[in-house]
Amino acid sequence: MTSQAADGPDTVAASRRSKLTREREQEFFDAVLDQIRACGYDSVTMEGVAASTRCSKATLYRQWRTKPQFVAAALRASRRTRFDGIDTGTLADDLREAARAAGAWSAKDTRLLQALGHAVTQDPELRTALREALIDPEIDALKQILRRGVERGEVPADHPALDYIPAQIFGVLRARPVLEGKDADPEYIVRFVEAAVLPTLGLT
Repeated sequence: MTSQAADGPDTVAASRRSKLTREREQEFFDAVLDQIRACGYDSVTMEGVAASTRCSKATLYRQWRTKPQFVAAALRASRRTRFDGIDTGTLADDLREAARAAGAWSAKDTRLLQALGHAVTQDPELRTALREALIDPEIDALKQILRRGVERGEVPADHPALDYIPAQIFGVLRARPVLEGKDADPEYIVRFVEAAVLPTLGLT
């Protein structure tokens, strides 16, 4: 009984993962996300990732029992906020900087979102991981930027457009590739912010 208690699921999982360095684990995560961007979620296999990273597929299956679990782990490991550190002192310039940051990553993020589109509707864990990695942190950071603008008195707290600014910015990131066949690069997003977002908020 004592031995079973000592070797519970968490201990066994930690034992499996301890065999990989963090750098090696990140190599697997980068490989699977890059392959999804290039080939689509359905075309990517554990065997293909194993071959590209020169490991045995047993290593991947030992770490992550299924492809959805593997991809979910890769998404969570890729979590970052593009808008960290943006605080120029004015809301208009903060939004311009946020636009540049969003545009710099839009190609990779948009391809990944498009490639995962159907899969995330079928797998709740994958859907949650995608939101935690690529969506929620960015929206939260953008709301903080807007909140600081309100606190400085640049925009009224009850301005009706405030709730829709994240949807505007993230919407155009996703829409341009569909409507125009081009990535929403930094220059394009900055122009959009200056033409549509700032006037909506009464900023110049």
